[in-house]
Amino acid sequence: MISIKRSISLILLAVFTGLAGCGQVEQAERIGTPPSEKNTAKQDAAAQKKERTRTILFFGNSLTAGYGLEPDQAFPALIQQRIDSLGLPYKVINAGVSGETTAGGNSRIDWLLKQPVDIFVLELGANDGLRGINVTESYQNLQSIIRKVRAKYPEVKIVLAGMQIPPNMGRKYAQEFRNIYTRLEKEENVTLIPFLLDKVAGIPKLNQADGIHPTIEGQKIVATNVWEIIAPLVTSDEKA
Repeated sequence: MISIKRSISLILLAVFTGLAGCGQVEQAERIGTPPSEKNTAKQDAAAQKKERTRTILFFGNSLTAGYGLEPDQAFPALIQQRIDSLGLPYKVINAGVSGETTAGGNSRIDWLLKQPVDIFVLELGANDGLRGINVTESYQNLQSIIRKVRAKYPEVKIVLAGMQIPPNMGRKYAQEFRNIYTRLEKEENVTLIPFLLDKVAGIPKLNQADGIHPTIEGQKIVATNVWEIIAPLVTSDEKA
């Protein structure tokens, strides 16, 4: 009888030990099984992409610089405000210099490309037009700037701000000048803002006393013109 009881005890002990062991294995599988290295790498890359603050570089003349106004009243600063209100991970850099020509910009761009750029907004040419500079020269300078930016950052999105001038230099020159931007749009595959000063140029109340530089209200309209073009670019990055 003692032998039988002992045998039963041993069997029960073996069963309970086995069940306990199975439970430990299951728990180890539930708790201790790590995700695959491949999935972890993807998650890390996605997190880094989401966290990285991207850069929009506005490269232009006094229109970009906000001549006659406070820096936070210029249209690049207004674009930053819109971006911040939407919680998008973009930092705007205003690299506008009053009086800048396309030749000056072509000389200056290399230094600015030392920092990463995700969206490059090129706003130059107005001073060339006002000075009657040969349109071929202006075209070549703008083309050179675009190619330098793309060579440095192949994935950059380039936006070109179209400009028009009054027919002071003759209608032929004014038309040829306007065509610079549409040619570059097609030949260099850039995104074009048809006319930066649309709904602002020639309207006295929206321009300062010189009739050239936008007022605070004028800059708000310019910001809207720009935002309509770049909004799809910044939101497409978030969906990628």
